[in-house]
Amino acid sequence: MGGASDRREGQPEAAGGAPAAGRPENVRNVVLVGHSGSGKTTLVEALALATGAVNRAGRVEDGGSVSDHDEIEQRQQRSVQLSLVPVEWDGIKINLLDTPGYADFVGELRAGLRAADAALFVVSAAQDGEGIGGATRLVWEECAAVGMPRAVVVTHLESARAGFEETAARCAAELGGDDPDAVLPLYLPVHGPRAPDGHAPVTGLAGLLSQRVHDYSSGERAEAEPGPELAPALARARNRLIEGIIAESEDETLMDRYLGGAEIDLGTLVTDLERAVARGTFHPVLAAAPAAEGARHGLGTLELLELITGGFPTPLERGAPPVTSPDGDPLPPLSCDPRGPLAAEVVKTSSDPYVGRISLVRVFSGTLRPDETVHVSGHGMEDRGHEDHDVDERVGALSSPFGRQQRPVPAASAGDLVCVARLTRAETGDTLSGKERPLLMEPWRMPDPLLPVAIEAHGKADEDKLSLGLSRLVAEDPTMRLEQNPDTRQVVLWCLGEAHADVALERLRSRYGVQVDAVPHRVALRETFGESATARGRHVKQSGGHGQFAICDIEVEPLPVGSGIEFVDRVVGGAVPRQFIPSVEKGVRAQAARGVGLGYPVVDIRVTLSDGKAHSVDSSDAAFQTAGALALREAASGCRIHLLEPVSEVGVLVPDAYVGPVMSDLSARRGRVLGTEPAGPGRSLVRAEVPEIEIGRYAVDLRSLAHGTGRFHRHYARHEPMPAALAAKLREQEEYAAR
Repeated sequence: MGGASDRREGQPEAAGGAPAAGRPENVRNVVLVGHSGSGKTTLVEALALATGAVNRAGRVEDGGSVSDHDEIEQRQQRSVQLSLVPVEWDGIKINLLDTPGYADFVGELRAGLRAADAALFVVSAAQDGEGIGGATRLVWEECAAVGMPRAVVVTHLESARAGFEETAARCAAELGGDDPDAVLPLYLPVHGPRAPDGHAPVTGLAGLLSQRVHDYSSGERAEAEPGPELAPALARARNRLIEGIIAESEDETLMDRYLGGAEIDLGTLVTDLERAVARGTFHPVLAAAPAAEGARHGLGTLELLELITGGFPTPLERGAPPVTSPDGDPLPPLSCDPRGPLAAEVVKTSSDPYVGRISLVRVFSGTLRPDETVHVSGHGMEDRGHEDHDVDERVGALSSPFGRQQRPVPAASAGDLVCVARLTRAETGDTLSGKERPLLMEPWRMPDPLLPVAIEAHGKADEDKLSLGLSRLVAEDPTMRLEQNPDTRQVVLWCLGEAHADVALERLRSRYGVQVDAVPHRVALRETFGESATARGRHVKQSGGHGQFAICDIEVEPLPVGSGIEFVDRVVGGAVPRQFIPSVEKGVRAQAARGVGLGYPVVDIRVTLSDGKAHSVDSSDAAFQTAGALALREAASGCRIHLLEPVSEVGVLVPDAYVGPVMSDLSARRGRVLGTEPAGPGRSLVRAEVPEIEIGRYAVDLRSLAHGTGRFHRHYARHEPMPAALAAKLREQEEYAAR
C-alpha cells in the first residue's frame, strides 16, 4: 500500500536518538479477533515467517516456537489466553496480539482490545457462514463504538468449499451495517490450474488499485500482468473500491472529478485509503494463507504487512484512556510521549514456574525502565476477589516475549508493550505510574462471570494450598470471581462458561498443585413457618452438683417476606428473670440460623416469649439459650414449614429475532417476564424475575439459545415460597443424601 508518512506530518517526534522500537510512530499494536477455528494463530505464524522472526521450520533463533502453548492449550487444541508476538517489518515494530476465539475467554479478548490500536478480524472462508458469528459481530460493534480501525482477513482459501468473493460479500453485508461499501476487498484471488477434484487453488492476488498480480506460486511474491480473463471482475471490483475510497476522502472535490471522468492517480487513492483506514471509516478485506512447505511467504502476508504498517494508526494517533488521581479527581488527557509522565496498564497477568508472576503491560505515556519504583493503583473489583491497590512497587526485569522465550529489553517507551517480572502486587487492570505523580486509568469493561462452580479440596494436603492457589488464580483473571458463601458454606468460582471453568480447575492442578473436586452448587434457600405455633422449651438436667434448669414458652407466627426475625418479650410476673430474656432470644436466633427442617436459615417470623420458669441456683445464660433453641425446634415439629428460594431480577439483551425464544425459555424456568424495551438498533432488553435455582447454567444455555449474541445480568431481588411439589422433591433428595 505504500507508506503513510504524509499522514503523520506535524506529529511530535520521540526523544532524539531513540531506537525505532522506542519511537511511537514506529510501533503498530494489532489485535487479531475471530471465531474459534478461523485461523488467527496460523496467521500470526505466517506473518512471523514472512518477517523473518522465525525460520521455515517455524522456530526462532534460540529454538523456541511462536506457536508454543502451555500444556492446557496443547491438550485442548485451542487458544485459551492472550499472547503477544512482536515482529518487525520495514523498520516498524508490530505487536501482534493473538486472542482466543471461544466465547468463554472473552476477558482475554477485551484485554487485547485494550492494548491494541487496530483490529484484524479473521474470517474463515470454509466455515459455511460461521466465520462471522454473532459474537464476532458484537466485537465489531464495540470497536466501532470507540472508533477503532478494523480490517478483515479471509483465511482457509485452500479449502475446496472456500470462496473469497462470497465471504467478502458476506462481510460487507454483516459488518458494514448501513454502509456496506465501507467493507470492500483490496485484492481479488488469482486461481491456478484446476485439480482433479475440481478445486482451483489460489496462487496469487490481483491488486485492484495497482492492477498488478502478486504471484505466490513460487513461494516468493512476484509481480505479473493480470490475464484477460480477470479483466471484467477486476474492473467491477476496482470501480466499487475507488468509489468507496472517494466517499471517505477528506477532499470533497475528488468525487466530482471522478464522476466527471477524470482519472484519479494511484498515489492519491492509496493516501486517501490509508487515512480512511487509520480513522476507522473504511475497512479493507484481504486474503491470507500459510506458506507452502519450503516457502517463506504465505499468500497475502506481504499485503497484510503493508496494510498494517501503512494504514493502521500509530500509538500517537490513538488517545490514551482517561486518567484520574487515585482520589478520583479528573486529570488532563495524556499524550503518547516517551518523555511524558509514566502511565502504563497491566493488561494480562500470568505465572511462570521459574520467574514467578509476569505482567503484560501497555505503556501509554512516558518510559518504563527496569528496577525503578512505580506506583500501583487499581482497580475497584473487590466483589470479584481483587483488592484495591495503592502501593509503591519496584519493577523487575523487562522482556519481550516470543513463544515461551523472554528476550530482555532495556526500556519500554510510550506506545509499546512489554512484559514485566515480579510485580507481586499489581493485577490485571491496575495502573502503573510515577510514584511522585500517581495516576489511575479508567478501567475497561469486563464481562460478569455468571456460571457458578462449587469446589472442594480433594484431600487434606489440598486444603492447606487451596486458599493460596485460588488467590493467585483470580489475580490472573479479572473475569473470574471467588465467593466464600456463608449461607451454603461453599467455595464458589464464578466463571464465564464451562470451558472457562475447566481451564481454571486445570490451572489449579497443574500450576499450583491443588486438586479440587467440583460439587453441585447450592443456592441459599431459607425456611419459614407456614402457620402459627406454640411450644415449650424445657432444659432440665441434674447430675450432681450444679444442675441446669430453664423452661420457656414461646409463640411463633409468620411475617411478610423480608421481615427477618422479630423477638417480643411478653413475660409477666418475673417467670423468666430479666437477665435471662436476652439469653432466650440468643438461643432462638442461633437455632433459626441453623434451621429447623432441612438446615436452611429460618426467616420472616415473630417469636414471642410468653412464659417460663427458672431456678434460683441451676438457671443460667447457657441453660436459657438451650431452652430457647429447643422451643423453636419444638414449634417447628408440629406445623408446616415452607421453603423459600431466592429470586433474581434478570435482564437479557438479545437481537430482536431472539426475543420470543428468550421469553418462552424464561417462562419455562418459572420466570415472570416483566416486559421488553428497545436497547439499540435491532436489539431488545427482556426483563424478568426468575428463581435462582433455575438459572444456574443460564450463561451456557443463553449462548446456545441466541447463538452467542445474547448477554444477561442478574441481581438478587428477594426470597419467595418455593412451589410445594418442588419443595417436597427437594426434601426427598436431601433425606436420601443424608442416609
